[in-house]
Amino acid sequence: MQVKKNPKVDLDNYRGLFFVTGLAIVLFITWRALEYKTFPKDDPIVQQIMVVDEEREDIPVTKSLPTAPPPPPPAAPEVIEIVEDTKEIEETLITSTETSQEAVIEDVIISVDDVDVGEEEEEIIVPFAVIENVPVFPGCEDLSKEERKACFQNMIQEHVRKNFTYPEIAREMNIQGKVFVQFYIDSKGKVTGIRSRGPDRLLEAEAERIIASLPQMIPGNQRGRAVKVPYSIPISFKIM
Repeated sequence: MQVKKNPKVDLDNYRGLFFVTGLAIVLFITWRALEYKTFPKDDPIVQQIMVVDEEREDIPVTKSLPTAPPPPPPAAPEVIEIVEDTKEIEETLITSTETSQEAVIEDVIISVDDVDVGEEEEEIIVPFAVIENVPVFPGCEDLSKEERKACFQNMIQEHVRKNFTYPEIAREMNIQGKVFVQFYIDSKGKVTGIRSRGPDRLLEAEAERIIASLPQMIPGNQRGRAVKVPYSIPISFKIM
């Protein structure tokens, strides 16, 4: 005899509903587990203060030593003798130095010969290219005018090569370029008025130092008179 089941109590009819419900419950539990956060508990900080008793300094007891009282002041004489002042004092008369409106002031005539007029010598500037006698660099004295000019330029370049030092900071920062330096050789043969223009202040300072170390020269001459001569030179800084 075949047993027949009631279709209303057959659990296979609700299998999909049970599966979906269980899956939703599992996903909800999994989501809450992922979202759950825990925080570490801070350990209580225990502070301990060490109290040290201050050292007490015993102050010794001092005693005042008895001293003798000061002697009494000398007594005044019983008889006071009055001496007459017979010395005569000369009175000093102070006269006024103010002048009145009626006072006549005489005009003081000064002679032209009594006036000392100092002549201020004007410093003449003559360009290096047109000066009659260029400044003479030490070692170029026994040469002609044209040879002295070429010798001057060569000795300046040789001086730059001998005294050239690449700034260490500029080398580390890879700073390169050309610095144009302009200076004057005054009427006494000294180097003055050094100015420079370049890509960085480190290179300009080194170029000015080199030019400032130039030796004293024989000044340039124009029409028999020592004059001030400007000169400029480029100095290249390149890291090899």
